[in-house]
Amino acid sequence: MDDPIRTEIMKHRLVSVAEEMGARLQRAAFSPNIKERCDFSCAVFDPSGNLVAQAAHIPVHLGAMPLSVQACLDSLTFAPGDVAMVNDPYRGGTHLPDITVVSPIFVEQDSTQTLLGFVANRAHHADIGGMSAGSMPLSQEIFQEGLIIPPVKLMVEGKKNEDVWQMLMANVRTPEERSGDLQAQLAANRIGIERMQGLAKRVGVPTLTTDIDALLRYSARMTRHLMSQLPMGCYHFEDALDNDGFSEEPAVIRVAITINGEQATVDFSETDAQRHGSINAVYPVTLSAVAYVFRCVLGLDIPANSGCLRPIQIIAPEGTLVNARRPAAVAAGNVETSQRIVDVLLGALAQACPERIPAASQGTMNNLAIGGWDERKGCPFAYYETIGGGMGASPHSDGTSGRHSHMTNTLNTPIEALEYAYPFRITRYVVRDGSGGKGKFQGGDGLVRRYEFLQTAEIILLSDRRVTKPYGLEGGQPGQPGCNRVKQQGVEKRVSGKSSFSVEAGDELIIETPGGGGYGQNKMDHL
Repeated sequence: MDDPIRTEIMKHRLVSVAEEMGARLQRAAFSPNIKERCDFSCAVFDPSGNLVAQAAHIPVHLGAMPLSVQACLDSLTFAPGDVAMVNDPYRGGTHLPDITVVSPIFVEQDSTQTLLGFVANRAHHADIGGMSAGSMPLSQEIFQEGLIIPPVKLMVEGKKNEDVWQMLMANVRTPEERSGDLQAQLAANRIGIERMQGLAKRVGVPTLTTDIDALLRYSARMTRHLMSQLPMGCYHFEDALDNDGFSEEPAVIRVAITINGEQATVDFSETDAQRHGSINAVYPVTLSAVAYVFRCVLGLDIPANSGCLRPIQIIAPEGTLVNARRPAAVAAGNVETSQRIVDVLLGALAQACPERIPAASQGTMNNLAIGGWDERKGCPFAYYETIGGGMGASPHSDGTSGRHSHMTNTLNTPIEALEYAYPFRITRYVVRDGSGGKGKFQGGDGLVRRYEFLQTAEIILLSDRRVTKPYGLEGGQPGQPGCNRVKQQGVEKRVSGKSSFSVEAGDELIIETPGGGGYGQNKMDHL
């Protein structure tokens, strides 16, 4: 019989390791995207690659990371001091800018080195090569998106693998920044190893191993118990992405969620086939979205680890939008399609437990990449950011305005830091009043952000909900779709949600992000 008090204490001990890793990574990072926006995630794994504990970082990273650790285990053998690196979306990654760094935890036991588990972190690098600065292009195959890194050793027995390091730096536009961010990732893993080794020394390896197994069982048991409280049945829902950037045809995601006692089956079999554009999601992204939604619906008291997924079966046919087949382009699948998967899952579960489900949030990360040659510094630059919007209203309260929601959990880049680092400035940054859906409870409002460029630059926009609207629930109105506009030579025009174009000094870009859906019918509508 597992000791519940001991299990709870161990949960917090392990989570604190991941949190300290994140604190070190943020402090040591070079790029604004990691240092200011906190676009990274840290976690602890057992020797088999099961997620044991995570910090409260980014959902789309954390659900997928176990598959990256597993890919490294399948391809490499580890010794003390080794560190692996991988970003291949078809081997546990999400999209190429997300580099995962995996380090084994060895402890000395009876004069031998015993593998206790792994620590890993995933960070979004502002550039990883490819056809456009920021590595988030309007691509039609993954080879256009950047350098593909299979599981390789970045460190071998404590020494840097110079060949791998130099190959990486030769393929990116901002090698100094990339080198600094990678060093920060290595530093984060080192503190994680130290803390886990200290914990093993304090309680003993056999006890720690037993406690970790108990924690995984507890999460699975809690998930089954809470699942059994949901009404049994099969719940269907569908929603669409606006397009893939190359045609105007919507891309539809369809799900059927079957609740059967303590088990759930999430079936995406009727989802549209993968597209030419980069909105295709790989299976790890879909897995992350499912894990996130069920964790939110069932309760955040469940320890976030691999045990949560044991009672859930996912059916995601290969070759669809939710399980793309190589070499499909996937840059936007991680950031945009993941959000729509969440919308579809919540829409289905709203039929089973309406008292727990909010209306749709903005449903996009409003990805913006800007790059070129920095005339001030005499070197290339690459900027990447996502922009918040409106959150959906809940059955109990209004939605929050101007927030990152669901599969992203990042901050914004402070204007001062942005203008110091890049050759453009922000001339307007305000809440987009009235963009949230009306209802008994109002959807949160989006944001308006206006950029003025100081020199020539290349722009990439990967955004959605510019055509489709974030849905309301129980009679609530949908949120307003977003809008992107560019002002050049005094003429302002709308640009599509997924677009690529050049700007000159004095040009402006205006991004208006979507509002969240409303919840419940407003009685005033009948007066």
